Amino acid sequence: MGSFSIWHWLVVLVVVLILFGGGGKLSRLMGDMAKGVTAFRKGLKEGESGDKGDQKTISEAAGPPGETAKPAPRDEAAKS
Repeated sequence: MGSFSIWHWLVVLVVVLILFGGGGKLSRLMGDMAKGVTAFRKGLKEGESGDKGDQKTISEAAGPPGETAKPAPRDEAAKS
């Protein structure tokens, strides 16, 4: 119980490399992460607005309320 396992040493090594690995690496890493989160949020907003637009288009295509859609004409060859 008093000794560290290999996983403990790997975690410590990763933290040390991130903190002391060179000038600006940590700030670049955080900046890239922030850009990713921003792009993710933008994608979610675009997805929500795109879904609403699709629903509006579908409801407009159905026509005014109370009007039934006419069936498509059938081909005589398809009946036989």
